[in-house]
Amino acid sequence: LLVSKDLGKHLLEVEDLLQKQSLLEADISAQTERVQALNAAALKFSELEGYQPCDPQVICNRVSHVRSCLEELRELAGARRRDLEASRQLWAFLQELEEAEAWMREKEQILASKGCGRDLGSALALSGQHRTMLGELGGRRALLHQALQRGERLQALQRGAGGGGAGAGRLRQRLREVRQRWKKLEELTGLHQRRLRRALAFYQFAADADDLAAWLQDLYRLASSDDFGHDDHSSLALLRQHRGLLQQLEKQRGAVLALREQVASLTASAGGRCPSPGSEPRGAETAAAVDVQIRVVEVEQLYGEVVEVALLRQQWLQDALAVYKMFGEVHACEVWVEEKEQWLRGMEVPEELDEVEVVQHRFESLDQEMNSVMGRILDVNQEVQQLLDGGHPSSEEVRACQDHLNSRWNRVVELVEQKKAQLSSVLKIQNYLLEC
Repeated sequence: LLVSKDLGKHLLEVEDLLQKQSLLEADISAQTERVQALNAAALKFSELEGYQPCDPQVICNRVSHVRSCLEELRELAGARRRDLEASRQLWAFLQELEEAEAWMREKEQILASKGCGRDLGSALALSGQHRTMLGELGGRRALLHQALQRGERLQALQRGAGGGGAGAGRLRQRLREVRQRWKKLEELTGLHQRRLRRALAFYQFAADADDLAAWLQDLYRLASSDDFGHDDHSSLALLRQHRGLLQQLEKQRGAVLALREQVASLTASAGGRCPSPGSEPRGAETAAAVDVQIRVVEVEQLYGEVVEVALLRQQWLQDALAVYKMFGEVHACEVWVEEKEQWLRGMEVPEELDEVEVVQHRFESLDQEMNSVMGRILDVNQEVQQLLDGGHPSSEEVRACQDHLNSRWNRVVELVEQKKAQLSSVLKIQNYLLEC
């Protein structure tokens, strides 16, 4: 048993052999006390005086031989114990390597089965899981490094001992396999991390494009509003708000123009294809690339439509403001015309010279006012002509307002001329009477 070369073919067998070795050593220890007692009793026969049943030298030689055999047995038991302990250490280490390799296989399967998400939220969640795995991988890396160092020391001890049983031959192979599998796991981890980064960039770009499209749709609804105000103040307020909208559009022009560059960058980072979720086939990746390119084209088209509608609404607001200002000016002129028309119609030309001269002075002041109002009416006519030439949608209403103002102005002018003619006749008569 003690000279057996069987050191076990796995850890459980080595543990069983160690238990047997412990029993054997206990038996040797128990037999040692008995042998020592027998040797002591035998040596007493060699010390007897007188009659000696056996030659003392023979007794001493036999005792010495038994002692040497017992010592040799102890040495064999110690050597067997050391070999079994070394075998247990070896197989325990191999089992540790097996567990580490099983963990690596599990992580490889997880990485192989994991995708990159279907949207930004799932991609962010997977990225968080991957960071957790990287932390676990870092902890395992230090432990594996220590284990491999122990394996190198065990390998050196096995070479120094000149063997080590059936497990010693597997040690070098297992160390090499574990290093290769660890290297493969790190490569898979790095590849998955790069794919996650590309997917995150892709989904972030898609989310930004969607946000930009939603923002443009909101602006389109504002720009396509048919509210142009109900007077010059409300139209001016709407025009100022609309100018702010145009400024926002101009600020986003760079972002819209940069979309194609971002798509090109994403495609280049994915090796000529836009990154697609998971480990999908080439057809899905191509579909993802086409989808994002279509989305960019849609955003660009929507931006162009919003700009076009916004510029058109700006023109309409400016036209509405011009019309409301023209209406306000017309109203002011008509108020003045109404007031003077009523005064002229209700005025009676006096017969007395003093009263005629007072009225004449009033007409002189009226001439100055009429010159001023006439200039305003000419400005109104010029504005109306510009609106008509520009094809304003309210051209008929504008022209009717112009005609109404001009007709009333003409009536006032006629009334003034009539009253002036009457005053001139009365003045001539009064002057004639004075001369007579």
